[in-house]
Parts: sequence; structure tokens; C-alpha cells
Amino acid sequence: MEFGRVSENELNSIDFTLPAEPLFNQQILKGIKAKQPKIYIGCAKWGRTEWLGKIYPLKTKEKDFLDHYVQHYNSIELNATHYKVYGAAGIAKWAAKAGDRDFLFCPKMYQGVTHRGNLKGKDFITTEFLRGIVAFEKHLGPVFVQVSDSFSPKRKNELFDFLQSLPTDMQFFLEVRHPEWFSNETIKKELFSFLKEINMGAVITDTSGRRDCCHMHITIPKVFIRYVGNSLHPTDYSRVDAWINRMKYWMDNGMKEIYFFMHMHDEAFSPELTVYLVDRMNALCGLNLQKPTFISVTPSLF
Repeated sequence: MEFGRVSENELNSIDFTLPAEPLFNQQILKGIKAKQPKIYIGCAKWGRTEWLGKIYPLKTKEKDFLDHYVQHYNSIELNATHYKVYGAAGIAKWAAKAGDRDFLFCPKMYQGVTHRGNLKGKDFITTEFLRGIVAFEKHLGPVFVQVSDSFSPKRKNELFDFLQSLPTDMQFFLEVRHPEWFSNETIKKELFSFLKEINMGAVITDTSGRRDCCHMHITIPKVFIRYVGNSLHPTDYSRVDAWINRMKYWMDNGMKEIYFFMHMHDEAFSPELTVYLVDRMNALCGLNLQKPTFISVTPSLF
């Protein structure tokens, strides 16, 4: 993910402190710990050739990458669906790879709906997108709707009308990026209040150059976090530590589901930071989360 990327020499000067817990969240989290909160951890793509010899066997063919990915993660933030509308048959083949695992695909809405022109008049293409992803069946997780960086609150009514048109029997999360959604307190309150009203989640994006997108507002007792690391820079670890503390607080106060997706500007290093995240979460929160298992390479004998 390139969004919010800064040069490496800027990283030590950025305040990565997570914002204080908004009072707004008290409307959602009632202070009573959920009995068995669901935690899903994944990446944005399974087709990473950089993982060959790391978590995928060296000679794995690309068509088989997903077979191996599901052995290391229990979810994926599926960006592939942002670039193409997939039919039910293709989606069903992906779902079959997950088998009986507790694995969820979290598809990103097609860009032809969200990034091209007005959101009005998109009923047909939206229906086609949804018709495809329902083939995930039990493996369908939340769908996330991202609007572009240039989509400002001036188009608020257009956005709200579109979100209200989406089916209520599916879980959606919204990601906005235009700075005014966060800088204007009145607009920010209106946005999160509206999402709460329609039972839609708010995506939290933690990336170096756009700290405003790391807003901490919870609109339902579920959260969708897009974390963007910097190739195992020392700040990646301290940032993850802060997130673990925040997620534990949320779980202790009623959070039911957490989706944490690991991004990197260089995705080669996502598995390493995932291992760090999971090990620390398991230790601090008493969990038994799945983590990537690295391939042991036997030294060649000459």
C-alpha cells in the first residue's frame, strides 16, 4: 500500500501515538467483555512471490498460493475484487480453498462503483459485485467500501444515500480518506453517528503520513484495522505494541470482532511482523491465534 508513505528518514520524527479513546465509543462498547471475541488477522493479497521460500514452498505455482496462505492466516483483505468483478464460479473456487477452516474473505468493493464517477446510478454494477461475493458463503467476511482521497464531505449526501442502499444482511465497513472528514469536528461526528445508525463499521487506517485516518472511532462492536508498516523499521514494533494494548482494551470492554490486516510498502516483510503481532497478542490477551510458519531451509551439502 502506497497511501501515506513517507521516506525512511522521516519515520523517527512522526508521532505514532494512537489517539485517546473517543467518548463516542462508550455508546458502542458497554464495558462488558465479550465471551469469545473473534480475531481475524491477514494480509491484502495471497499472490506474493516474495513469500516463496519463506512461508510458501519454493516451487509453489501461483495458482496454488491460496492453498498455502490459508495455512498461515485466518482471513484476507481481498483487494483483488476492487479491480475486477468476479463471477460466482470463480469466487466459489477460492472459498473451496478454505475448506472447513474458520477463514474469512473480506472483499473490497469494485472500483467501478466507488472510484468512477458518481455513486448514483450504480445499482447494476453493485448488484453484480455482490452477486459474485455471496458465493463465498460461510467464508464471506465484512465487505469494505473505500471512497477515493478526493471524495470530500461536499458529496456527503451522495455517500450516505449509497450506503443506505446496501443490503442489511451483509456487514459493511467504510473507509474515507479526504482530510476534511477528520479535520471538521461537526462533519466527523455526523459521519460516525450515521454509520452507527445504519449498523456500518468504520475502517481505521494506520499509515505513517496520514495520522488523521487513524481515528479510533468505533461505530459497531466490530473493528476493521488496516495497518501499514515500513519494512520492519523499529517503529513498526512499537506501533504494533500500542495496537495490541488498544485491542485488549476494546475486547475487555465488549468488542466482538477484530479484523487486523497487515500491509507493508514492501509486502515481503508482512509475515515477520505478523508473527510479532500474534506472539504478543497471544501472550498479553491469553489467546491462541494462528500465525505464519516459516519454512526451515536445510543447508546444502557440498
